[in-house]
Amino acid sequence: LYGRGQPVSMQNLRELRKFCNEYKLKIIYDATRSSENAYFIREREKGYENTPIVEILNEMMSYSDGCIYSSKKDCLVNIGGFLATHDKDIFEATRSMVVVYEGLHTYGGMAGRDMEAVARGLREGAQYEYLKYRVNQVRYLGDLLMEASVPIVKPTGGHAVFLNALEFLPHLSRDQWPAQTLSAAIYEDSAVRSMERGAISKGRDSETGENIFPKLELVRLTIPRRVYTNTHMEYTANSIVNLYEKRESIPGLKMVYEPKYLRFFQARFEQLSL
Repeated sequence: LYGRGQPVSMQNLRELRKFCNEYKLKIIYDATRSSENAYFIREREKGYENTPIVEILNEMMSYSDGCIYSSKKDCLVNIGGFLATHDKDIFEATRSMVVVYEGLHTYGGMAGRDMEAVARGLREGAQYEYLKYRVNQVRYLGDLLMEASVPIVKPTGGHAVFLNALEFLPHLSRDQWPAQTLSAAIYEDSAVRSMERGAISKGRDSETGENIFPKLELVRLTIPRRVYTNTHMEYTANSIVNLYEKRESIPGLKMVYEPKYLRFFQARFEQLSL
């Protein structure tokens, strides 16, 4: 669900359920941002304009066999996650795995206070008023950037604004890592931490060992929940607009250390000369 902050429609979920029933396939959602997805269904999809978020969520989940959920997002907590299913076979299989890798299935390695926080966060994170504030704050940052003609993915989604690094830094070749370069430049200019979502994240071809250069080379500006004010959005936008105005003076990067796994977390880079 909900790729790059863009929602999946209810109609799409219905059609997916019908397709999987035909071929006897199970459906497991990544429901981490399902509440934000439900908000967009209410906002955009005909017939759901006045439907409570919880009812939309219930219908969404009815088309699945289960879901995984990172609680750090829509649950508004700092740790935890869970797997939920109404399929007995999936439950029995995963219950055994939880005991081996996490802890007893009744707590999965989580402290009682953290489970309570998740339970409360599930309810608070599904409140319409909160979701409206949340989505509109992200939209505000996107609007500020679009007013200055900064290239972003449109429309803005619910949890982040994505900068188009290929259009932002067209003078850089792909092997100079435009998205990583832009993310580093933003941090150097403003101390705002963003995330590369492009070739560094994509990695290498498992057979040839060559770098994979996807069509999209993005920088993700993810907005924490209930942390920042609109003044922080303005500060972030001002920094990025400033960089965009002098974009031709931003040099690329050279990767000088590449770990075997998760290079988008651990690789190191040096700045090239223009």
